[in-house]
Amino acid sequence: MAKFDMTLSEVSALFKIKYEKLSENVYNSANVLLGRVKKSYNFTGKELAIAVPQSFAGGVGSGSLPQANTARYGDARIQAKKMYAVVEIDRETIKASLSDEGAFVRATKEVVQKGVESFMRNLSRALFNDGSGILGEVKSITGNVVTLETDITLTDHPFKEANFEERDLINAVSGTTVIGGTNPEVAEIEIVDADLAKVTLSAIPTGLAPGDKLVMQGSFSNDPEGLKILDKVVGDPDSYNIPVGRRWQAAKKTGAGAISTDMLNEMMLKVKKACGKSPNLIITSFKQYEKILGIIENKVQYNVETRAGLKGKNGTTLSFSGIQFMSVDGPVGIFPERFCDDDRLYLLNDSHIHIHHRPDFGWFDDDGTVFLRKANSDSYEARYGGYLQVYINPCFHGVITGLS
Repeated sequence: MAKFDMTLSEVSALFKIKYEKLSENVYNSANVLLGRVKKSYNFTGKELAIAVPQSFAGGVGSGSLPQANTARYGDARIQAKKMYAVVEIDRETIKASLSDEGAFVRATKEVVQKGVESFMRNLSRALFNDGSGILGEVKSITGNVVTLETDITLTDHPFKEANFEERDLINAVSGTTVIGGTNPEVAEIEIVDADLAKVTLSAIPTGLAPGDKLVMQGSFSNDPEGLKILDKVVGDPDSYNIPVGRRWQAAKKTGAGAISTDMLNEMMLKVKKACGKSPNLIITSFKQYEKILGIIENKVQYNVETRAGLKGKNGTTLSFSGIQFMSVDGPVGIFPERFCDDDRLYLLNDSHIHIHHRPDFGWFDDDGTVFLRKANSDSYEARYGGYLQVYINPCFHGVITGLS
């Protein structure tokens, strides 16, 4: 007597084979910076130590044999941060979408793709932030509508439309304390009004007041490091356990005013002078990108490829469209990024930004399957993500702030 006993665990390989490559491609093309920075998946141990040269060896001289002196090295240390995306799908939806007659797309494939896209959106948000998880600062509250601060002179976290999406769940922070403590109140974003910098919440967290912050759920002080580490100056808290100093900070221009080609040349050369290498990537907000288009329109070039190496169906290389700015070391792509603050422009060297992942980053399949049946429910849940940290050597980058 033949016996067929196919359980979800036994067919789980279908999920892995079908969706792992999709997940990888989404990761490498979520935005131009994520597509170009280094990534590794072998971060083990409590923390990762990175030796950073911060001086030459001093044993040189003329006329007589010089005295030897050792070079100075900083001891950068990074710890992994937890980042996740969780998706859920009910069993009936899976069954209803099994055939082309029943649905245009398989429900599991759609859920998996959207889960990875949402994770990459959140990682992009963190990459252009400061590790705090803060989405914006409360300016005023009327009913369930929160108006966010937009004045960059009054807050470190001005309103960014990209930080707020309907259906996201948020916590609130007063000072350095999450409202609700170890059992924080959670509110859902129901409406985003980007023109007026307002969000409507399902409920206002108890005690929320102007000056308080909204944060992504569970993320306060739990995000990986972001590009705002480049803002640090001498006297600020250490970066990766190394004090901010001449050989451990980015080139900066603050209160910049109107963007200009002279300003870009100035900062390109400033980075080159400081570290010996020019930036190979410029990222700015859509607002500043529009202004740059106006001042260098006669020098525009398009279809600048990323390092992702993704191939289209016809064999052509997929790429991002951008502008090229000519530096002393060759052309540098300029790209808009919706998570970049309106008044900012980053001059980056992607060879010196590295995302360190712990092993087995991706879909959680330790139980033999990607989709796990939820207790007391006719639904399945899948989890994507893992443990990572973003390492940015500030010496090889520049940042312009206060652009009009």
